[in-house]
Amino acid sequence: MFRALSEPDRLELAKVAHIRLYQKGHTIFSEGEPSEVFFTIVRGRVKIFKTAPTGKDVILELFGAGDPFGAVAVYEEKNYPASAMALEDTVCLTLPRREFFQLLEKHPSLVRGLLAGLTHRLVELTNRIAEFSGGRVESRIARLFQKLAEAQGQNLGEGIFIPMVLSRQEIADLTGTTIETCIRIMSRWSKEDVVRTDKAGFTILDREALDELASS
Repeated sequence: MFRALSEPDRLELAKVAHIRLYQKGHTIFSEGEPSEVFFTIVRGRVKIFKTAPTGKDVILELFGAGDPFGAVAVYEEKNYPASAMALEDTVCLTLPRREFFQLLEKHPSLVRGLLAGLTHRLVELTNRIAEFSGGRVESRIARLFQKLAEAQGQNLGEGIFIPMVLSRQEIADLTGTTIETCIRIMSRWSKEDVVRTDKAGFTILDREALDELASS
C-alpha cells in the first residue's frame, strides 16, 4: 500500500498514524458501523465477512501483512459494508479518515504514491477474482492453497507449511462451494498425501500434484 511513497511522505503519514493490537477473535469493525478509520495490516491475519440472515458467516476475503482493508468505505464515507475479525493476534496501522484526507490535500506527492500502491492491489484482487470465479471446484480449492502457500508458506522437511487455521466451511466459502464438497476433496487429498490438515494449519505434501490440480 505504501511501497511507492517517498521517505518525506512516509514521515508525514507517520504523524497521523497509530498502531493498534487486536487479539485473536476480536471484531475490528462490524457491518454497518461508520467508517472512521483506514486500516493496513502490519502483522497477522484478518477475515472480512458478512452475516447471512440465517446467522451464518460468509467469508469474503482473507488479508495478511501489508494488505489494506476498509479502504473503499473510508474513501466513499460510507458505513462498512462487511465485518472484520482478527484470525490471530494482529497489529494494524490505522489512519483516522479526517486527518488522512487533510494530509492528502496538503501533499499531492502522497496521493500519487498511494495511487500506485492501490493500483498494484487492484491488479492483485482482479487476478484473484479470475482465479476463483470459474473452473472445477477442486481446481479452485487447489488455487486457494497455492495463494496461501505463496503468501505464508514455510518450507519444512516434509513439505510447505501454511500457518493458517481454516475450517472446512471457511474454505468452502472462499471457493464458492458447499461444505460437503470441501470435506470430500480435503479428505481425499489427505489420503493421497497432497495436502494434510494440521492442528496449526495445513501442510502441502505434494506441490507438484497441487499445481496440476490447480491448472486442470
